[in-house]
Amino acid sequence: MVLDLLLIGLVITLYPLPIMAFVLVVSTPRGVFKGLAFILAWLGCLVVVIALVLFLTGGEPPAPRSPPSIAALAATLVIGIGLVVYSEHRRRRSRRAAAAASGSAGSAGSAEDEPPADSGGSLLSRMDQATGWSAAALAVLIQPWGMVSAAAATVVQADLSHGESFLALLGFCVLATSTLLAMELYMVFAPEKATLALTNLHAWLKRHKDPAIVVTCLVLGLWLAGRSLYQLTG
Repeated sequence: MVLDLLLIGLVITLYPLPIMAFVLVVSTPRGVFKGLAFILAWLGCLVVVIALVLFLTGGEPPAPRSPPSIAALAATLVIGIGLVVYSEHRRRRSRRAAAAASGSAGSAGSAEDEPPADSGGSLLSRMDQATGWSAAALAVLIQPWGMVSAAAATVVQADLSHGESFLALLGFCVLATSTLLAMELYMVFAPEKATLALTNLHAWLKRHKDPAIVVTCLVLGLWLAGRSLYQLTG
């Protein structure tokens, strides 16, 4: 359980879409406050999911080969396969988009070489008007719920009679939030440098988010599917 939770937490914290959303949030007026609201809502979702699972299990792992244990493994298998399928979907979509872009670049005229009317700017203007509540809602919506569900299926095996389980759950929550926390602290202690660095990070992720999503979903999906199949058939 410990290794699985740490791997899921690592993938969640490196997943590009929440990072990009958080950069937009902290780049707005009162961005530090909105970023804190984002982080609290993000962390709150993780805590609520874990608490619900522990409430249902009573803090005791189900017996091996029992219906709850098999159901948790089957859910993990389905989530793992789903992540692999989603990874392949993103890979194919990215290739089609790249092919379409290269084709249009070869035939576009000078007028078409100019970027379209500022969709990014309109998004930033909407984010400028967002409140702390809006940032918190965004954190809930942007949460990678497939990966969080995999963590929930893993937490079924937690045994609260052992301190190792507490440390694993705490480590998962901290690790899954660590990138957001690091960016928030950077904005607090070095706002000018942080603004420039996070803007560059957002631009880089915008260009490379599809490969990052493909790799993270594929790695986690294969791990979850392989582990659950091994335990179901072993």
